[in-house]
Formats: sequence, C-alpha cells, structure tokens
Amino acid sequence: MNAVAQVFAAVAVLVHLLAFAWEVLLFERPGVHEGIFRIPTANLPATRLWSFNVGFYNLFLAAGPVVGLVLLHTGHADAGRALVLYCCGFMALAGVALGVSDLLALSRPRGAGRGGALAQLVPALAALVAAAF
Repeated sequence: MNAVAQVFAAVAVLVHLLAFAWEVLLFERPGVHEGIFRIPTANLPATRLWSFNVGFYNLFLAAGPVVGLVLLHTGHADAGRALVLYCCGFMALAGVALGVSDLLALSRPRGAGRGGALAQLVPALAALVAAAF
C-alpha cells in the first residue's frame, strides 16, 4: 500500500476520532450539540444515548485502519492492507449513507449534515483510490 493511501487512511482515522470526542466526551457542551450537531439543549437528554453509541461506533471504526497500518509496517502487509481497505470502504459507505440521510432531511434540515458526510467519505475514498495505483 503506497504512502498516499496510508496518509488518507490516517486522515480518515483522525476524522473518526474527532467524531468520537464530539459525540462522547464533549457532546453536552452547547458549542458541540448546538453548534456542530444543531441539537437544541432541550433535546439533549433524548439524544445523549444516540451520541454516546454513535461516538463509540466511530472510535471502533477508527481502530481498524490503525491496526491495519501497524500490521502493514510490522511484516504483515497482506493482513494490514486488507484491514485498511475494508475499514476505509466501510467509512466511505457510511459517509454515503450519512449523505443520503442528509438529502432526505431525516433528522435535521437538508444540508445540515453535508459537511459531516463529506468528512467521513472523502478521506476514506481517497485512500481507496490511492491504494488502487
């Protein structure tokens, strides 16, 4: 796996770690739940379980490429490459799903989740494309 693909996979990991921090560690701060997620403070109790669960989903998803990159650099190139590619594919598809939910305005006004969808999709997709070359 080339260096460009590895860098984009690492960026995808950082995006998911940031999402974990926002959704689990910092969610109750108004700048996070209102500013980033556009969830009014009055709705905080009803959305806390969601944010906690989704945050850990993002943490666990970030762990895959990290383990894959470690394997890649410790003599287990095939397993590492497979894990990085699988997890980046999963991240990219999750970004597409998030984009579709935004287009359908499932929980917020249409367009409010576009940035998050692109942040989840683009680095992972770039890693997959770069790995193909």
